[in-house]
Amino acid sequence: MSLYVGVDLGTSAVKLLLMDGEGKIHKIVSREYPLMFPKSGWSEQAPEDWFTGTIDGLKELFEGADKSDVKGIGFGGQMHGLVTLDENDNVIRPAILWNDGRTQAETDYLNQVIGQEKLADATANIAFAGFTAPKILWMKKNEPEKFAAIRKIMLPKDYLAYCLSGSFCTDYSDASGMLLLDVANKCWSKEMLDICGITEEMLPTLYESYDVVGTLKPEIAAELGLSADVRIVAGAGDNAAAAVGTGTVGDGNCNVSLGTSGTMFISSKEFKKPSNNALHSFAHADGKYHLMACTLSAASSNKWWNDEILKTTDYAAEQAGIGTLGENHVFYLPYLMGERCPHNDTAVRAMFYGMSMDTTREDMTQAVLEGVAFSFRDALEIVKSLGLNLERTKICGGGAKSALWRKIIANVLNLKVDIIESEQGPGLGGAMLAAVGCGEYANVEEIAAKFVHIVATEEPDPEIAAKYDAKYQTYRKLYPAIKGIL
Repeated sequence: MSLYVGVDLGTSAVKLLLMDGEGKIHKIVSREYPLMFPKSGWSEQAPEDWFTGTIDGLKELFEGADKSDVKGIGFGGQMHGLVTLDENDNVIRPAILWNDGRTQAETDYLNQVIGQEKLADATANIAFAGFTAPKILWMKKNEPEKFAAIRKIMLPKDYLAYCLSGSFCTDYSDASGMLLLDVANKCWSKEMLDICGITEEMLPTLYESYDVVGTLKPEIAAELGLSADVRIVAGAGDNAAAAVGTGTVGDGNCNVSLGTSGTMFISSKEFKKPSNNALHSFAHADGKYHLMACTLSAASSNKWWNDEILKTTDYAAEQAGIGTLGENHVFYLPYLMGERCPHNDTAVRAMFYGMSMDTTREDMTQAVLEGVAFSFRDALEIVKSLGLNLERTKICGGGAKSALWRKIIANVLNLKVDIIESEQGPGLGGAMLAAVGCGEYANVEEIAAKFVHIVATEEPDPEIAAKYDAKYQTYRKLYPAIKGIL
């Protein structure tokens, strides 16, 4: 039976998954690597550590397996990171990661001087501090000698593909988050390259996520004991890869991810340019497009509230006393790290509003869960403005394990919330893309339909949903009221 590898290149570790053509997961291993904070707000990693960890992890992954059955390797990787190589393919400086905050001046320059409208026309998106283009501008200004040495610019997972196969490549979904791609036309934006002072020769060749970009280098194949015919498939950015793993592909499918940060991901067969530029419009791993909203403090809000304020790790016990929904008088804005959608405001911070002498511990806990749900409602309102009418969404991530939180999400969004049988994140999506690339399945929609199974659905209650709709009208007035206070 054919075997496929999914490589999930995360911020703290690389997770490797071995899957067969029927979707059975045979083994998962991971390797951690250091995260560096050389200055306040900076976040960097050594790309060489990613490759070392991947090779070491692959050796363990294949222990006990018939290596002759391994046919392909696909990726899901942390997005936006800037990896630069010189003329000898040496890494010029540590990778600047997605969560690095040094580029606010460059982001402001792009949005305010170049202009959001011009950026949106060129790329379908505006600048965010985490995106790749602001990092390039920062390097150009602050490290001119290193900038001058750049011959190749790539994203984190693409560095792995380059080391494994020698193919200088990326996929459309990951490239969409660089602010260098003309998303609508799936090509590099000459206008953005000129703004950043780089050439197209510095950028990788663009592929669909399921395209084969090369095969294993002979020396890598020999080290791993694999055939040099093992195919390397382009893979996808982590959110798009995870969406493949949850079956959020095709047209009009939605997934809400309650991870450390939260995302609302809507697949679309047609390109759509949001009127509110805080909603991302990216290419998708299924060959089409997707819209994505990001709230920066989702499950991390609940973790902060329990761990740091209540001093407990028993999250279930804190939720056990919460009964009535839709009547809480306390509101929480989940802006612990600023907010991306819909405000794109790095300075705003979290707050509670509406406490009184009868406010209880349970009210505060409930407000945290509801505040995150309302932040997803903000995104849903933008989606509706584009003419997309959703009836249901899948849900995944650590926060989705809470039945109460799922119920709150269903009623705040007034959507049916589907729970899938299992989720393995971007690694599973990467392996599925490899299976498509190797010809086991005709396309991404076919494999998703076979692998992804819904086991339960949380239905909204019309009475509770109506109460939450009224509460949302208050919630949406709070951000404008506090904007600019700090």
